[in-house]
Amino acid sequence: MAGHSKWANIQHRKGRQDAARSKLFSKLSKEITVAAKMGDPDPEKNPRLRMAVKEAKSSSVPKDVIDRAIKKSQAGDSEDYEEIRYEGYGPSGVAVIVEAMTDNRNRTASNVRSTFGKHGGNLGETGSVGFMFERKGEISYPAEAGDADSVMMAAIEAGAEDVESSEDGHIIWCADTDLNDVSTALEAELGESESTKLVWKPATTTEMDLEGMQKLMRLVEALEDDDDVQRVTTNFEASDEVMEQLAAE
Repeated sequence: MAGHSKWANIQHRKGRQDAARSKLFSKLSKEITVAAKMGDPDPEKNPRLRMAVKEAKSSSVPKDVIDRAIKKSQAGDSEDYEEIRYEGYGPSGVAVIVEAMTDNRNRTASNVRSTFGKHGGNLGETGSVGFMFERKGEISYPAEAGDADSVMMAAIEAGAEDVESSEDGHIIWCADTDLNDVSTALEAELGESESTKLVWKPATTTEMDLEGMQKLMRLVEALEDDDDVQRVTTNFEASDEVMEQLAAE
């Protein structure tokens, strides 16, 4: 999946830093609250909450913000959020999955549909693009965690399925149901990960040129700007040259 490892870096550089950081903190806090409300408020007893807290820490969310989000889950007046997945097509036919948490399904559906339409996309039915992705656990480590062979051996022993290593670091894949066990085993061997989360991994990809990537970035940024949207995933494929051009703009 050429270019995917550079996608977040480009978005980060182009983003409105303070606003983007505040919005990210809010979304991570929402995930922590929902995870704690659905299970035990102790991360050690709640795998989903443990992953949510880890993701928040990796994004530099302050400890007091994390603690407040957990406490909010135990308050009787905390919001009830519904998890919804939207699927559709973006520019050049690229597949897009939008994961949302909302207290108003109609509002969120209307906003997501409108955003797709404004940016050259089409919102489809559930399942319209989901078959192009696999639900996987993704664990990221920096390059300093070890060379490709040592990380591969640690991943295999931990029960992972695959490893992608590059100069940017290591991405370890596992079955979605094994994420907690695999990440715990890897931490014992490699130390704290940079990121541990459930993702939609593209099984098939769509090749994008520079113009297509420019349009796609505008769609993704507009979707992520919605307070109800937690995560946006696409199946784009782009050459290093296209990604470098995109980063230079």
